[in-house]
Amino acid sequence: MAAVQWRSRWRKYEPELQRCRPETLPVEFGDYHPLKPILVTDTKTRRGVRKGSTSSSSSSSSSAPPDPLSSMMDGTDPLSMFAASAPETSAVPRCGSTGDLGKKKKDDEVVGADFEPWSAKRGEILARFTTTEKLSINLCMGSDKGKAPSPGSSAVSEKVRTRLEELDDLEEGSQREMLNLSQQDYANRIEELNQSLKEAWASDQKVKALKIVIQCAKLLSDTSVIQFYPSKFVLITDIMDTFGRLVYDRIWTMCSEPQPLPDAFSCDDVNDTAKETCLNWFFKIASIRELLPRLYVEASILKCNRFLNKIGIHTTLPRLTDMVRGIGDPLVAAYARAYLCRVGMEVAPEFKEALNRNFFDLLGTFRQLSGDSVQNQLVVQRVEMPEYLTLYSPAINWILQCIAYRAPEPLLTEMMERCKTMGNNALLLNSIMRAFRPEFVAARASNFIGMIKDCDEAGFPKHLLFGSLGRSLASADPPEPERLTILNEAWKVVTKVRSPRDYINCAEIWVEFTCRHFTKREVNTVLADMIKHMTPDRAFEDAYPQLQSVIRKILTYFHDFSILFSMERFLPFLDMFQKDSVRVEVCRSIMEVFIRHQVEPTRDPVILNAMLHICKTMHDSVNALTLEDEKRSLSLLIIGFIRMVSFSRDFEQQLNFCVDSRATFCNLEPVLVQLIHTVNQLAMETRRVMRDNHSRKTAAFVRACAAYSFITIPSLSSIFSRLSLYLLSGQVALANQCLSQADAFLKAAVSLLPEVPRSINVEGKLRSSESFLLDFINNFLSTLLVVPDHPEHGVLYLVRGLLNMVQDYTWEDNSDAKVRVYISALPLLAAMSQETYLYTIPKMDSNETLYGGDPKFLSEINKLCETLIGQVLDHLKALGREEQTTRRQGALAFALFGALLAHGDLRNNKLSQLAVNLWNLGHKHGYCDTRLSVRTLEHMKQQAQQPDMSHLSDAVQRLALQSRT
Repeated sequence: MAAVQWRSRWRKYEPELQRCRPETLPVEFGDYHPLKPILVTDTKTRRGVRKGSTSSSSSSSSSAPPDPLSSMMDGTDPLSMFAASAPETSAVPRCGSTGDLGKKKKDDEVVGADFEPWSAKRGEILARFTTTEKLSINLCMGSDKGKAPSPGSSAVSEKVRTRLEELDDLEEGSQREMLNLSQQDYANRIEELNQSLKEAWASDQKVKALKIVIQCAKLLSDTSVIQFYPSKFVLITDIMDTFGRLVYDRIWTMCSEPQPLPDAFSCDDVNDTAKETCLNWFFKIASIRELLPRLYVEASILKCNRFLNKIGIHTTLPRLTDMVRGIGDPLVAAYARAYLCRVGMEVAPEFKEALNRNFFDLLGTFRQLSGDSVQNQLVVQRVEMPEYLTLYSPAINWILQCIAYRAPEPLLTEMMERCKTMGNNALLLNSIMRAFRPEFVAARASNFIGMIKDCDEAGFPKHLLFGSLGRSLASADPPEPERLTILNEAWKVVTKVRSPRDYINCAEIWVEFTCRHFTKREVNTVLADMIKHMTPDRAFEDAYPQLQSVIRKILTYFHDFSILFSMERFLPFLDMFQKDSVRVEVCRSIMEVFIRHQVEPTRDPVILNAMLHICKTMHDSVNALTLEDEKRSLSLLIIGFIRMVSFSRDFEQQLNFCVDSRATFCNLEPVLVQLIHTVNQLAMETRRVMRDNHSRKTAAFVRACAAYSFITIPSLSSIFSRLSLYLLSGQVALANQCLSQADAFLKAAVSLLPEVPRSINVEGKLRSSESFLLDFINNFLSTLLVVPDHPEHGVLYLVRGLLNMVQDYTWEDNSDAKVRVYISALPLLAAMSQETYLYTIPKMDSNETLYGGDPKFLSEINKLCETLIGQVLDHLKALGREEQTTRRQGALAFALFGALLAHGDLRNNKLSQLAVNLWNLGHKHGYCDTRLSVRTLEHMKQQAQQPDMSHLSDAVQRLALQSRT
């Protein structure tokens, strides 16, 4: 192998480039364009087409070339195939658990998506109405004793008597009471009852299921812990809804035999068995003795009236409304009416008469609030009247929402007039403002403010009334001349609220109105007032959600951060977020808005100082326990800010900013990487401005940029980040004619190679580092072409240093990576031996100029190439000793053959013979890619036609394709 004599092929890069360029031919496209969308039309033939008629189908222009994707499908679009195979008429859809799709469609016309469903209010009620007092559940469990049947009774009467006795057992059975339950325990017990109901129903114990529902409905008469009553109503009516759905589904299933009901069925379509079962359920419920459970249970199955007659629902709802009048407790009665309205909106939303009757009956009960019964109850439970009145809010709000839904505007005027004539009307006024459309309320904002002023403060807090008004004004605009007056009148009341909790709940609502219609001056005043109220006794610690909401609303309307940060009280407001996690979350939200809306780079010192403070807050939250995903997320936000900072032509100021940022964000590695990229980009921008002719000042500046990168890179923990940045920074230094700095970067990269681990963590998985290392080395080799040799070091000292590091590196067992690096180095060395290099750096001399084709320099290159080839051939010989490595041997042999063909002078007989031997070795065991081999031979034949490459003809004759036998 030592007899191999390397000589690089002499290259003429420009003529080669011209020959490699594809020939351009004019193409007539006509109406066709490759990006023009393809029209796919259903071409199925309709059934019953008269003889001689043809089905319509689309046909493209005959001149248009065929679409390659369509040709792969033989011209048939798969979606059209499915459409063609579908039957002409779809089968009757299987009705779901709610049945009656036709009715549902009709209801959708009355109740649209703009109607807020009860399910959306459920969570808010459960979270708002809580208690720390102990609760109890008093259940009456039925007796298990049997009763002897009366002799001589018929089978039917016996069945009826048995079921009635079971209900009697229910009401006269043993008592079971669970005491001292916490709120969570109470909710868990109610959920257990809900599951017991479903299990009893599934096991065909219908009477037991009814007993559970009755007992749960009885719990709604208990107001011993009155603050919890709204949440209790939510939990128990869930069981009512479950029962009503089970009964309806059961009867619907009976109606589906022998054929399903039509979409818009009537009672005439229901079979007798289903009707009898439905009547049986209503008879069972009618036998319940107590008013409240009978009312709730019948309301839960109100929808089942559709199976019996056409007007059953319209006659039952008024009757149930009248039944509520028999409930003595006004709070219990209010929620019973709310449940009727809730059921009524589901089954008969167009029947507004029942809703109105419920509402007017509710107004009639307001006089009870000042009666002895209610007052004594409040004294016993130590509940103040304002707190008691808020318990009515969910019920009254729901009733009014049902009435006001798509109601005409005059109805609001009528409601306001009725409200003025009532005493203690604050509760009703509050619900009116929340129920009607915000546009209607905003148009009468001044009138509502007058009514709020006239309300009794002792009955219902005025700040709650202003809170409800503020919600409407946040969604709709009042008349422009009245806006400042409205804000002043509202804030006079808000700022007098002493309780920090009540204050911030109301102030947070009015912030949106202020941001929506006023300038930073008014918003700054509001923020100052909030700081004044929330700072004493660190009240802000209990109001972080509301304070965060204030920040979100301000960011929604103020996207100009120069205006935002010019508010004197904005940053002091941020200082109230003392809890680390909350403070970081707020800073994150500010950064996200900044990155989303800051279009132009900025150098505004107000913005920069404020954003640096915010970014530093996020950075300082990072500690040893911070998750990698959290670090990555924070880093991306800070990087987004750094990219938006630009001092234009003031490059020194930009560099100073990067220096300060490096000290500020030293714990986030991605940010340091971005800062290095920013400084490198700054150096290249300086080069562009100076048009490759640096002055003394700019030359010193780009050297300072290089020093910044050289100091920062070692602080990175990722070794591949350091390697790539050393190389990139070296390339930037070369481009700016900073040879000593470039030399330092490249030497640092070479000295770092031995530290590269054999495996690295990629997305939580250990992977071999060889592929990453080979990519880096190839990139490094391509850079070395333009790096001039140092006058104090030997010829090709960087190339030799790199190859020595590769030689000493501990590669994986059974790895060919080292040999592949040697093969990759051959093209570099061949390029270095040319008179003119393939690429150079302007204003900088490479080795082509320094050596000028000196024979000693070329001799050094040839010797180094011969050494590398010898190393590769020794490795190939070692691979040939084992049968398992023949595939690797063939691949490496073909790779070396390609390097010799592209860069070696094959006029040398020994080199030419080596190339033939490598070709044969690559094909010896048949593992070589035949298509690649064929293309290689065709390329050689084309090259042989060139005047200076005719010697390849002989080599082609000696190369043969072999296959594995």
